[in-house]
Amino acid sequence: MKITKVESFILHVPLNPPITDAINAPTHWGVTGVRIFTDEGITGYGYTGTTAFGDKMITDTIDLYYAPELMGKDPFMVKDIWDKLRFGKMHWIGRAGITHMALAAVDIALWDIMSKAAEKPLWQYLGGHKSKGIKAYNTNGGWLNWSKDRLLKDITSYVEEGFTGVKMKVGNSNSREDYDRVKAVRKEIGDDILLMIDVNQMWNINTAMTWGKKLEEFDLYWLEEPLNPDDILNHKKLADELNIPIALGEHVYTKYAFRDYIHQGAVEYVQVDVTRVGGITEWLQVAGLAASYDLPIVPHVGDMGQVHQHLVASTQNSPMLEYIPWIRHIFEEPVIVEGGYYKLPELPGASTTIIDKYFEKYRVK
Repeated sequence: MKITKVESFILHVPLNPPITDAINAPTHWGVTGVRIFTDEGITGYGYTGTTAFGDKMITDTIDLYYAPELMGKDPFMVKDIWDKLRFGKMHWIGRAGITHMALAAVDIALWDIMSKAAEKPLWQYLGGHKSKGIKAYNTNGGWLNWSKDRLLKDITSYVEEGFTGVKMKVGNSNSREDYDRVKAVRKEIGDDILLMIDVNQMWNINTAMTWGKKLEEFDLYWLEEPLNPDDILNHKKLADELNIPIALGEHVYTKYAFRDYIHQGAVEYVQVDVTRVGGITEWLQVAGLAASYDLPIVPHVGDMGQVHQHLVASTQNSPMLEYIPWIRHIFEEPVIVEGGYYKLPELPGASTTIIDKYFEKYRVK
């Protein structure tokens, strides 16, 4: 099989209503990626996720630097391709961020091609582990721009739908307000539901030590991204001092950075995101690394779960997956959660194939 055409794309899918966390206020979700065509008629789709900013820098990387290297290649040589792109022309100016997100999109498309050629959903092509679905937790009810009343209403509704875990945003300028909102949610949902909080990097070490200690009383399942994601030392301090496990990975871009976090005991839930590290090839390496330390993988879903459902279903140390339904309607096989569990995909591929009418509707020309 040979690659015959590489076509980047940018889709902006509106969010209704718009949401905010401590650092973002997106009105659209960017689905930015690539279609890779082959001489056997199989097309692979891969993408990364953005807040609809910076998309063109990602597609420029694909078009100008990755596409020429892909032409004529056998997509089944995915690891060789990954190495050549990772250490190619963009290595000098970018070993994370834009270039790695572009690499992720390409890599996902190649794995989509391979599993389609094998006529298996990706989770089976990777070996499979879970045969009865994947436990889901819901993130979509805990936004900072929600009033307390709406926060309680939405999170309660997800519990009633069967979710046994929910996550809410914190990181207000007034940490007392965060405390009061967490207290209200825990009281509303009771003690049996898993409750996670996400700071989105907005605390410094003093705030995290002070308010992390205060929040321990609410039996939180984890404290997510409390500090700058490059600050391994202070995450280590938090992990040592707090009784709330530290979760992070959304803004960690390489297996080497994850290695340092894990080896130093600075993370307890590894949230490696396939759209931020260099795709499926590197995601699997991070998952194996975490397994050797007996740490769980619970991914951040920049892909909104389409690819991650396959990865979690084939990974022994991945007990749960985040659920955010923003873009599911654009895919031929959208993620489905029923009774708090992801249903396993059935179609060949990585569940990344986009319906033509939505591809055209949301495409940024």
